[in-house]
Amino acid sequence: MLKVTRATFDEVMVPNYNPAAVIPVRGAGSRLWDQQGKEYIDFACGIAVTALGHCHPKLVAALTEQAHRLWHLSNVMTNEPALRLAKKLTEATFAERVFFCNSGGEANEAAFKLARRYGNTLREGKNEIVAFYNAFHGRTLFTVSVGGQEKYTKGFEPLPGNITHLPFNDLESLEAHLSEKTCAVVIEPVQGEGGIIPATREFLEGARRLCDRHQALLIFDEVQTGMGRSGKLYAYEHYGVVPDVLTTAKGLGGGFPVGAMLTTKKYAEVLPFGTHGSTYGGNPLACAVAEAVLDTVNDPALLAGVSARAQRLREGLDAIGRRYGIFEPSRGLGLLIGAPMSAAWKGKAKDVVNAGLRHGVWCLVAGPDVLRIAPSLIIPEADLAEGLKRLDAACAELAANAMGKASSA
Repeated sequence: MLKVTRATFDEVMVPNYNPAAVIPVRGAGSRLWDQQGKEYIDFACGIAVTALGHCHPKLVAALTEQAHRLWHLSNVMTNEPALRLAKKLTEATFAERVFFCNSGGEANEAAFKLARRYGNTLREGKNEIVAFYNAFHGRTLFTVSVGGQEKYTKGFEPLPGNITHLPFNDLESLEAHLSEKTCAVVIEPVQGEGGIIPATREFLEGARRLCDRHQALLIFDEVQTGMGRSGKLYAYEHYGVVPDVLTTAKGLGGGFPVGAMLTTKKYAEVLPFGTHGSTYGGNPLACAVAEAVLDTVNDPALLAGVSARAQRLREGLDAIGRRYGIFEPSRGLGLLIGAPMSAAWKGKAKDVVNAGLRHGVWCLVAGPDVLRIAPSLIIPEADLAEGLKRLDAACAELAANAMGKASSA
């Protein structure tokens, strides 16, 4: 077998990523092992994707069984796993119709195209999409433009037009801006890449009311918050606010690429035959795995466990923050948790991630000022405790080094 290292990446890959020096080669549950055999506690889950950990036996069984049956058909024929998954998703949510694709970005692309077609069926010029600063909705040109972060759009101009960005959680500005030209309002119930900032109930309830008033679609991007991550199957359930369109991916496949746009029959009808598609969307392999994920996650006991684990994790993070002065109090929803860096440590969230890797725990950032924690929804108590222990050691190292530099200055 060809031997590859991190240096191979720089030789053969487009440099749009800067991956860590370690290369994981095996995973089991909430632990990973790299090429040298070093073990890591996984507090990242591939950016909130491996919701049931690595190589969960039910997912492995579903994939293996389907692999011996049927891999691919394209959209000229449907298949049983896709139909079963769509049926279960509609039974478990507000939705009546499902469109399958391969990623969160594709799910949002479909949602935004649906919104534009919907607006155009009502009146000419009703095509404005309203989103929020520091949001993230994907990396296609359309979705990255809706996202509202200049660092992701700079250099790709001209961008798609008629997209407006407003301050997140600011109902007054939303009310002042919406008009008959607005076709959709797009919201992450918890801004992920923007710093793990939950929406307020008042904001989401107000957005629902305003969208009804202006005949605009309310779209919830639940790519990161969905599939049990929040402690409910989808985060909208926490707020009691039902969207018109919901996008889901990441945890839906437990690590196998799959995404979906969920909506009602009324709005689905604006995408008739030929208006949108995906060669791999609804792939039998992906849908078989996603069905196993849904069957496992959509369980009251498992979802209650998410909330219990989140409380334990946040208590541990806050204790580390107080001990070393590195973090402010944590925030988030369920097992999507952000630990904002303290004033003295602003811009250094990546330093904590790197120190964590040295000590055998894998975390994420949500921008330069927030450490992001998104472990498996079923992470064992022992792994959770060990991960916090290793993170504590990483922060102790950083604090000691900072103190040493200060005393030698």
